[in-house]
Amino acid sequence: MLFEPSMQIVALAAFGLLLALCTVSLIGAASFRHGFLRWPLAALLAAGSATVDGYQWVVGSFMDYDAFVTMIQSSGDVGNALTQHGTAIVLAIGKSLALLLGIGLKPAATANIMLKLARLFALPIILTLTLILFYRGGDGASGLPSSHIGVSFGLLNGYEHLTEGNTPREAVAFRPVAAESAGDIVLIIDESIAGAYLDINSEHGVYSGLADPKTASPVFNFGLAAAVTTCSAGANATLRYGGTRDNYRQAFRSKPSIWAYAKAANLETIYVDAQRTGGAYQNLMDNDERALIDRWDQFDDVRVLDRDHAVASRLAEYLQDSERQFILVNKIGAHFPVNDKFPNSHARYSPMLQRKSLDVSEAPADELDGRQSNWVLYRNSYRNTLLWNVGAFFDRFFAEAEIGDSTIIYTSDHGQTFHERGEYGEATHCTGNTQIEEAVVPLVVIGGPARDHSRWAQAAQQNHDKQSTYRVFPTLLGLMGYAETDFEKTYGNNILSDQPDPFTFNDNFSARLGSDPVWIPIPLSQIAQPPASDYEREMERDEQ
Repeated sequence: MLFEPSMQIVALAAFGLLLALCTVSLIGAASFRHGFLRWPLAALLAAGSATVDGYQWVVGSFMDYDAFVTMIQSSGDVGNALTQHGTAIVLAIGKSLALLLGIGLKPAATANIMLKLARLFALPIILTLTLILFYRGGDGASGLPSSHIGVSFGLLNGYEHLTEGNTPREAVAFRPVAAESAGDIVLIIDESIAGAYLDINSEHGVYSGLADPKTASPVFNFGLAAAVTTCSAGANATLRYGGTRDNYRQAFRSKPSIWAYAKAANLETIYVDAQRTGGAYQNLMDNDERALIDRWDQFDDVRVLDRDHAVASRLAEYLQDSERQFILVNKIGAHFPVNDKFPNSHARYSPMLQRKSLDVSEAPADELDGRQSNWVLYRNSYRNTLLWNVGAFFDRFFAEAEIGDSTIIYTSDHGQTFHERGEYGEATHCTGNTQIEEAVVPLVVIGGPARDHSRWAQAAQQNHDKQSTYRVFPTLLGLMGYAETDFEKTYGNNILSDQPDPFTFNDNFSARLGSDPVWIPIPLSQIAQPPASDYEREMERDEQ
């Protein structure tokens, strides 16, 4: 970066000065005479180092403030991250422990005037860096010591929490106008499903159970859709609170949730969560949102391997209980690690990652090392996971459910990149060097009253590969009976609309400290397709 033409001499000099000051600050922190000052500062700097280095060594790019906030919001997935990227994270922790001791251990007594000056400026330098990042919208820390980046980002995040206004959430301002439907309304949010890896969207896609479904209910495939963003927290929050590309932040802060609209439409609200246990929240949920949910289903005693299938059975039960309900599902899907998220019966694609155990909730995985040979293994394990958690899931659900007039919308929070173009990298989504595949997801509508089938079929044909998940929320409102004229201004068009969608995703979802969202278009022709060469030779050998 330092030698790019865009890096002007003033900026280069400013970086050099900041780097020197941070070095002085580290030396000064290590030379504090009093342990009650030295050890807490050592712990903060070590924590900052572990956080930033762990991210940067896994993702392969610098951490910015938006990435830091996303990591904090996704702290519930730390176990998955350790399983997938354990070596890089352990090395980052090891480095931070060395820093902890280097700063924390008592320094030798000295009268050196330079050390005295370093002590004097140790904390002011950290605060100065924090102020610089504040005025630059969180940018400008790339290449500086990870310890100082982490502490400064933590201070900024603390400042935001202390100063953010507690905006009252609005009540539902309008009422349904359409006649009540007899069927349930269901939103299935799968996890980490790359839209191009399913057979409904690609010649070399994996069996999804949706291309030739084993059900009498119609399946309307809207093809590839643009996700809200590439990380779970923001994508899921927007699916629950709605909003357009212009106002999604305001919608999350102050507008009613989908649960509030469902209750105002006299629907029982049900949350089926396969990802967390023990009543734990995820994806920016809070107590106020929880209070609007009538039934909260998690699967504490079910292995991760089997949870999506438990979801299929539970959902089938709800569709047949004669109650009018809105049901939101968060599936296990294909989030990393994927080596043991499928049984041996569905290990069709090989060579694949080493399998360790099917008896623990999160089995150790072969770690990614960024090489293409390793990505071939990962992609095949991912395909096998899709066979089980998408294809077999829908087979089971269709076999057990009586869908009737119920309408089911199926999509994913975000997609995945598997470095099909040959580029080096160890992360699949939520990366600093974002690939468009991270935001490409499936979008399917299943069932619905017979009177609506022709509209869904026409819309799926006209809007194939043209929609985004921003349009899911207003679609749900329409299904609940709300008038488009009431909600369209706030929440935008639904997926039945013939109005074009920008087909972009947000690469700066949090857009904090005065920064703006970054909208990245998704050219369909540039979406990487699943390489059949990953497994063709193995299948040919098996056939012989």
